[in-house]
Amino acid sequence: MEDCLKNKQGLYLLLLFSVTEVLCVSIQYSVPEEKKFGSLVANVLKDLKLGNGELSARRAQLVSKTSKKYFLLDAQSGNLLINDKIDRENLCGQTEPCLLQSEIVLQNPLELYSIEIKIEDVNDNAPKFSKHEFDIEVPENVPRDMRFPLESAQDEDLGENTIQNYTLSPNKHFKLGIENDTDGSIYVDLILEKTLDREKEPFLGLTLMAVDGGMPQRTGTARINIKVLDNNDNAPQFTQSEYKVKLKENSPKGTLVSKVEARDLDFGSNSKITYSFHRVPEKIRNLFNLNEMTGEITVSGKIDFEKETSYDMNIKATDGGGLSGHCKVLLEVEDVNDNTPDISVISLTNVIQEDSPLNTVLAFLSVTDQDFGDNGKVVCSVEMNLPFVLTSTKKNYYQLVIQSPLDREKISDYNVTITAVDRGSPKLTSSRTIHVQISDVNDNSPVFDKSLFEMTIRENNIPGLLIGSVHAVDLDTEQNAKLIYTLLPGEFGDDPAVSYISINSETGNMYALRSLDYEKIKDFAVTVRATDGGIPPLKSDVVVRVVVIDENDNAPFFLYPLQNSTHPCNELLPKMAEAGYLVTKVVAVDGDSGQNSWLSYEILRATDPGLFSIGAQNGEVRTRRPQTERDISKQRLIVVVRDSGVPLQTSTATLNILLVDGFSDPYLKVVDVHHQDPEDEQTLTMYLVICLASVSFVFLLCIVSFIGIKICKKDHGSSFIAAAPQFPPPLPENCTDSQSGSLSRNYQYDVCLTNGSLTSDFRFLRPLIPVFSVADSNLPVNHKTSSGTQDFPNCLENSQSKEQVRE
Repeated sequence: MEDCLKNKQGLYLLLLFSVTEVLCVSIQYSVPEEKKFGSLVANVLKDLKLGNGELSARRAQLVSKTSKKYFLLDAQSGNLLINDKIDRENLCGQTEPCLLQSEIVLQNPLELYSIEIKIEDVNDNAPKFSKHEFDIEVPENVPRDMRFPLESAQDEDLGENTIQNYTLSPNKHFKLGIENDTDGSIYVDLILEKTLDREKEPFLGLTLMAVDGGMPQRTGTARINIKVLDNNDNAPQFTQSEYKVKLKENSPKGTLVSKVEARDLDFGSNSKITYSFHRVPEKIRNLFNLNEMTGEITVSGKIDFEKETSYDMNIKATDGGGLSGHCKVLLEVEDVNDNTPDISVISLTNVIQEDSPLNTVLAFLSVTDQDFGDNGKVVCSVEMNLPFVLTSTKKNYYQLVIQSPLDREKISDYNVTITAVDRGSPKLTSSRTIHVQISDVNDNSPVFDKSLFEMTIRENNIPGLLIGSVHAVDLDTEQNAKLIYTLLPGEFGDDPAVSYISINSETGNMYALRSLDYEKIKDFAVTVRATDGGIPPLKSDVVVRVVVIDENDNAPFFLYPLQNSTHPCNELLPKMAEAGYLVTKVVAVDGDSGQNSWLSYEILRATDPGLFSIGAQNGEVRTRRPQTERDISKQRLIVVVRDSGVPLQTSTATLNILLVDGFSDPYLKVVDVHHQDPEDEQTLTMYLVICLASVSFVFLLCIVSFIGIKICKKDHGSSFIAAAPQFPPPLPENCTDSQSGSLSRNYQYDVCLTNGSLTSDFRFLRPLIPVFSVADSNLPVNHKTSSGTQDFPNCLENSQSKEQVRE
């Protein structure tokens, strides 16, 4: 588009230099930015001193000198309108003034007007900081009135619309210092008013706001995060001066005994605390470990209640500045139940059938514990959501039995966890897992994916075509889940349903056994049975509905006018009929359905194409204009009707319309429309003469060829071998192309030969054209009918034929 604009500009410059009387005037306008599409800039008629309509008469054009067309000239009213949204900041940046150059070109005579439009700034941009947050570090001992420079905000607007002032959120430590530079820039500093204490307030969050002077006023904000740096003026302090903890014997290495914690109000390296043992015996260092960074005390040796019942430990905390604090840890050792129960499996049945009766024993167990007293008393149990239960037979012996029916299809195996818990304090537990597998029985019938299957197939299909598949599932396994698909006996009309369709017994794929015709069969249903391989076998049935989809294999057929009538169809039209007069109505039908049967009518040829029209949908033939004296009295229309299918099918019909003065005239008598007008007779005579000359030429050529062949055969008669005449294969019954359903393009010829001689005479060679009857509903309706007969001596008896060829 830019290249096209440059070409236009070059053309106008060329016209400017080539015509010496071109007038060039400059006009200036101004418009605020961000105006909507269609907003009025100005009316140029007054400035150009032109009248209403003169811009349109002189073919005024507005030529922009930029790649984008921001303005539009209404040649009728002379209004200069906004064509595209203007952003002054993107167009000119900080340049002032912002001007857009355009030209109005008028012709007859050629005049050139330069238009300079100033884009005025509006306050459409808010002040913006380069970042939403700024981080500043300030030591806690910094003196008052210290200045910390801040980054200024930016505003793309100009003048009063740019930044005018800065404000700071209220606080007791800082204030704002603002300085104006000679170039108009504003610089902002953060000034400390009150000294900082990191231990009281380690962080400060302030909000800096930039305000412009536009209407409406716009603002921009930034967050100032002030981090107060620390001085080492505080010693570590433990949260407790004495920690009392208990530890059970036989605790493994790494067990957490306690965690001491000291705090330092300083920050950074001044608050970094390290922990250490202080004046403790060597045996404590061997039994316990102190993490110098976290203060966690963990077990590093074997704790035995029988050897030592308590331990005392002194802990020291030291910060990064050398200051330290102290605490004491008192540890009490507790006796524990340190022997777990032991579960032994005496007998076990891993695989059971899903129909096993209740109380069937799966396993026999014994449980022991080496502890004494309550620590040696054990209770066994299994999970509550299992179909099994654990029963006690005698002391420390248990049976695992079935308590609820099993269903392999829901759960095929179980992991039964037997848990033994003693009565010690704390309780010790042990567990044993037994895997039980459920074997299958044939207790589930096949289930189809759908309650009703619907499949579609197009008519004229190839026999053996796959039309769909049915699928069933059986929740059983192996042979019990192996399915066989069969078709149940049934009839559709006079034929059994299985003559239309077959099914693969293993896959469930269904195939069409014959080619289907939608006009005869639109749908049919069969019943499919799925039988599993169990003993006894189980089965399920489902209905499969097969829907035949129509194809466009039938051409439209005329009900009126009927084209196989022996008498021509004559319609009478009064010569005084006005435009829009209904002459007749063409009626056609299509054997197909849906879109394939949607018909549209059109006049293919007419004696006078401008005299008649036909309704595309209703087939009504009406006059397009009144008749005149020049219109001939016999009008012939060839109407074509098309369906909406793919491929398109058409048929044609002929209408003969007689123009009469009135319906009481003698024209009401049957008129032979084959008597042509003088002009038609002359044309027909010319065609007959041409055909006669052509036939004569072909006849003479055949005579010369025949004489030459006779002479050659006399000289070389011995070289010929008698052979039976070869006749072409018989014409197919429907004479149609098997692939498309249309009339075949191949021709067959009838050859008449004399018998009993090797020098058979060539009589004639003519095409054999099939004869189709309109009454035959299985054949497509012909569009154009012509007849012709010719008798030939010594030929086949039925040599007369009528030809009906579809156009």
